[in-house]
Amino acid sequence: MAERYTHGHHESVLRSHTWRTAENSAAYLLPRLKPGMSLLDVGCGPGTITIDFAERLAPGRVVGLDASAEVVAQAAEAGREAGSTAEFAVGDAYALDFPDGSFDVVHAHQLLQHLGRPVDALSEWRRVLALGGAVAARDVDYAGVLIHPLSEGLGAWAELYHRVHLSNGGEPDAGRRLKAWAHEAGFTQVVATGSVWVFSSDADRAWWGGLWADRTLQSSFADGALAVGSTQAELEAISAAWRAWAADPDGWLLMPHGEIVATG
Repeated sequence: MAERYTHGHHESVLRSHTWRTAENSAAYLLPRLKPGMSLLDVGCGPGTITIDFAERLAPGRVVGLDASAEVVAQAAEAGREAGSTAEFAVGDAYALDFPDGSFDVVHAHQLLQHLGRPVDALSEWRRVLALGGAVAARDVDYAGVLIHPLSEGLGAWAELYHRVHLSNGGEPDAGRRLKAWAHEAGFTQVVATGSVWVFSSDADRAWWGGLWADRTLQSSFADGALAVGSTQAELEAISAAWRAWAADPDGWLLMPHGEIVATG
């Protein structure tokens, strides 16, 4: 099955991607980072995490890589505006255009879940590690998402999301599989941890519920949902359910993530 990116790059998607920082999305890795280290950020998206890494690792080389030329251009512009030393390039996660031993760290956030061959990707990332280097990856596990109150519409979203993601060749429950994939890729030492995002405050609910209300109708997810048999009416109902959840002062959502730092 040919893999396709479930979310696409609609504004409602980038709204969440540009919120991500090294602190809220890679805290498990930060204690290992030291100035002067080199890092490759695979699947960097709009580059917010990459730019944070570049600031922490200066004068080390930091490169953000993504398959989308449009998103790489946005990341490069964000880097210029921030005065960052981060470099950005279009590339293939399965075939990196770097020689063996090029980086101290290869990092990927929310990428392996979208790849049809995650073990092959990890093996390729291992190839470009310098001696003593590490691959660090973090991915959500959608089966573990907790929502309160769980309305009929949000229950339908959870079921539909899994169908769409799987139809695109990915693994929506990647978080729990990272450790096993790393072992299969040949890593001998894998530290596996986990962390969560929680959206509960009025502002957080308005932001998260609003972006998913829009994403359900306007992003590549909507196209994928229609392709697996959903209807426009069903998508409208799911979008309305997200807005109702966002407006509910009792609303609460937790997204669990698996994390690995793999060496050896």
